[in-house]
Amino acid sequence: MEKKIVSVAIDGPAAAGKSTVAKIVAKDLDFTYIDTGAMYRAFTYYVIKKGVDPKDEAASCSLIPEVDIVLEKDGKVFVNGEDVTRPIREPLVSGNVSYIASYKEIRLALVDLQRKMAGTKSVVMDGRDIGTYVLPNAEVKIYQIASVETRAQRRYDENVSKGIPTSYEDVVADLKKRDYIDSHRAFAPLKPAEDSVQLDTSDMTVQEVVDAVLKTIEEKTGVKPLCR
Repeated sequence: MEKKIVSVAIDGPAAAGKSTVAKIVAKDLDFTYIDTGAMYRAFTYYVIKKGVDPKDEAASCSLIPEVDIVLEKDGKVFVNGEDVTRPIREPLVSGNVSYIASYKEIRLALVDLQRKMAGTKSVVMDGRDIGTYVLPNAEVKIYQIASVETRAQRRYDENVSKGIPTSYEDVVADLKKRDYIDSHRAFAPLKPAEDSVQLDTSDMTVQEVVDAVLKTIEEKTGVKPLCR
């Protein structure tokens, strides 16, 4: 019997823990994890590397033909053959990625790539507009939220663990700025899909969120984790 292809969309604001949860869920289900945020970060990294101002939409979009982004199964991210897994998480990229992600031409180019990935295999994809725009027909849609304070603490702890210099106050300011840009952009803004299941993870452990997502997937598709 042919294996059923299932798409799981996990959306939400920056630092809501989407990537952490999506990676675990994908592994438990033997699905492919697609980190769309890393793709926009990779593009942002390239724009900055080229000396282009990320706030300059025309100049940033002009770079589309020369950007080749590859996501490896082990989580590594490459831009034109360069391993950018670490630098795309640094503050300079974090502070500018929402500008790049708001540009329609860049979104269209990366969305086309994301849809092709989801068309051939079961995926867990996280981002800002997966359920509303990238994969509107996804079988499962999760909208994951948490308070700004909770998200800031998570991102600050993550940066410290990776040796990325930052302060809690700077992280809070950055998240508030990104939330505003993401939710107010004209094209495919951040918002929950009408048929999404909303999860407030402020007081939940990672495992509790994973269990809630897996339960929703099983209820909607019948697909269970491999270990069950």
